[in-house]
Amino acid sequence: MLERLADLIWQPWLLGLFLLVGLWCSLRTGFFQVFGLGTWLKATVGNLFRAKKKTSAGGLTQFQALSTALASTIGTGSIAGVATAIFFGGPGAVFWMWVSALLGLMTSFVEKTLAVKYRRKAPGGGWEGGPMEYMGRGLRWKGAAKWFSLWCVLASLTGGALVQSNSIASALHAALGWNELAVGLITALATGAVILGGIGRVGKVSETLVPAMAVLFLGSGLLVIWAHRTMVWPALQEIVVCAVTPKAALGGAAGYTVSGALRYGVARGVFTNEAGVGSSAMAHAAADTDAPAEEGFWGMFEVFFATLVVCTVTALTILTSGVYDPAAALSALESGTVTGAMTGSPLSAAAFATVFGPRGPILVAVCLLLFAFTSLLGWSYYGERGLACLTGDNGLRRPFRLIFLATVALGSVGEVGVVWALSDICNGLMALPNLLAVALLAPEAWLELKKFTK
Repeated sequence: MLERLADLIWQPWLLGLFLLVGLWCSLRTGFFQVFGLGTWLKATVGNLFRAKKKTSAGGLTQFQALSTALASTIGTGSIAGVATAIFFGGPGAVFWMWVSALLGLMTSFVEKTLAVKYRRKAPGGGWEGGPMEYMGRGLRWKGAAKWFSLWCVLASLTGGALVQSNSIASALHAALGWNELAVGLITALATGAVILGGIGRVGKVSETLVPAMAVLFLGSGLLVIWAHRTMVWPALQEIVVCAVTPKAALGGAAGYTVSGALRYGVARGVFTNEAGVGSSAMAHAAADTDAPAEEGFWGMFEVFFATLVVCTVTALTILTSGVYDPAAALSALESGTVTGAMTGSPLSAAAFATVFGPRGPILVAVCLLLFAFTSLLGWSYYGERGLACLTGDNGLRRPFRLIFLATVALGSVGEVGVVWALSDICNGLMALPNLLAVALLAPEAWLELKKFTK
């Protein structure tokens, strides 16, 4: 029932809306993500090698804001999410993931620019903002801001807590045989130790863990691809052909469809970079900067790195290593015999095992553990911000944190298909008002872009 509801929400109209808003923002800026590549890379990657600016009390550096945003995407979305998209949507899902990311670069730019422009001072110091601010103050959509906040709270408990905890527990159970509920309880305790320190502590932890784990995962993933390098070109061909004519690519047999590839590709692409959903805009709104467009560039880099770099590495490790069998996947889908070991992080772990042997699943489990852990930190903050908008104050922050931690523990023993379906439903209902707000307020972001580039 949940999967049917998720399909009803996502296809075809919401999928089309994501792509149309991204295309609209791209066309009006002359595809700045491509032709302005040097500008936004210089303002982001180029700044990483400069001296760090001191932040005001309670604020985050731009790199901490980026790390917090990436923490909520890389990991579960980029490791387990890609494997899930390939299994349920076929190799063509990767192509639509790329398309959604290319267009999502500009959607993300607008989101983050607006988040900084309409943010406000936080009670304890620093800044706070996000879609609820530019909906409520920029468009006077008070009802839409409440709607977004409601589903943001629910998304933090499903996609933020349930998905992350489920992925951590299933990865460690598959790699080391650890009890899933015990893993969930330990994860909840570790998460609580950090989130009690607020967004400042979350940013510091993310800033430390995310770069190290990104290097570890990408380095080992590239070694897997290199070991199967003769299969890279066939895998790329399979991705493109399956995106437009999946049945022909699979020998004419009944199976994957273009709509299925589009649905899972865009949905998983959105989950890995959150462009259009609006959640990561809340992390960027806390960045200590006085240039909205510059923070928009960091939003572009977030999408580029999370989807076009990390997700591509994951997809190629799976498709070149031979662990994914389309015929077996279709047979399991048609007969309803899909198990947790066939998809998600176990499928990615099997690809790494082709090169690293028994250490492969352990390596994936460690990467997934740390990335998903930082994702929990980021989503707890998003949920708090949504709840504050709903209630008008931060008085329920501590009770929410307890509920969040309880959900983390319970998510470790959930069924993966149900968990992903719940996440898709909440993300879709968050995205609807946000995409409309981004489309209407985009001209303000373009003015900020012109001022910055001048």
